[in-house]
Amino acid sequence: MVTIREVAKRARVSVGTVSNVLAGLATVRPEMRRRVEQAMRELDYHPNAIARSLKTRSTKTLGTIISDITNPFYPQLVRGAEDAALARGYLLITLNTDDNAERERQALSVLRARKVDGVLITAAPGEDASHLRASIESGLPLVALDRVPDGIPIDSVSTDSAQGARMCMHHLLARGYRRIGLVTANVKIPTARVRLGAYRAALTEAGIEVDEALIKCGDNRIDSGYRLSKELLLEAKPPGAVFAANAMMGFGVLKALRELGLRCPEDVALAVYDDVPFGDVLRPRLTVVAQPAYEMGRLGAELLIRRIEGAEKSPEPVEIRLSPELIVRESTAAREA
Repeated sequence: MVTIREVAKRARVSVGTVSNVLAGLATVRPEMRRRVEQAMRELDYHPNAIARSLKTRSTKTLGTIISDITNPFYPQLVRGAEDAALARGYLLITLNTDDNAERERQALSVLRARKVDGVLITAAPGEDASHLRASIESGLPLVALDRVPDGIPIDSVSTDSAQGARMCMHHLLARGYRRIGLVTANVKIPTARVRLGAYRAALTEAGIEVDEALIKCGDNRIDSGYRLSKELLLEAKPPGAVFAANAMMGFGVLKALRELGLRCPEDVALAVYDDVPFGDVLRPRLTVVAQPAYEMGRLGAELLIRRIEGAEKSPEPVEIRLSPELIVRESTAAREA
């Protein structure tokens, strides 16, 4: 195994200089840094991360806990976090919870045992957030992404879900739709609860009585969106439009429409919260509320690293709120009188 002394000998520098290069210190002159990096490549030298972490008390590793990597929203979010982490010399480990609170506790426990320097988390629904509070109190930096847990003093980067849902509902109302169905996730999830509230408020402001039969709550899965939208569309008075409060459930609505032989938007309009892969290629092209998922992940990782390295000194939680964008496409064509 190649040692740091062999690297120093090949680069014609001291062992301390090699250590400074490995630590990323800016005090190393560019020419010396170049020689050290060249020597490491020639000798195929890889630093012992475990040994370094014992000395520096930093593993240069971040954890990411998300709901479901198969949901098209999360790969973009993780990619943004990963790009920001790598740019600062950190490795990113990603774990899924399937929105299960117990799995979230296990994931957080595993990451703490591996001595990650900080964690990005999309919190699972549940009333017991003691594991998050305990982690923060232990000194482990946490940043919430997308979902901000209630009552927890935690840094966060999220999108204004209420604004996005209002934009979508106002668009459907302006297009002439009055019976608008909603398929949404578990309202224990903060974003789902906020989007439901915005749906109700938009109808009330338009002078339309909220019909509880048009509200269906399930989870963030395609099967749930399919099952719930099928129930809606088979009602005696079905909706003229459906608002799917997340991308996966939106796919389920499309499946139900096709199975029932309904045309979109001629028979039923569809708007989806979250842009979906190939949303502008599908037929019909889908109207969506697009969230800046990549930016959310990037900003979250940068905020987390600032906390880890002491650059962010605010004693109060930092809250970054991004704006969504309504992208109007064919699936919500104006309703004929």
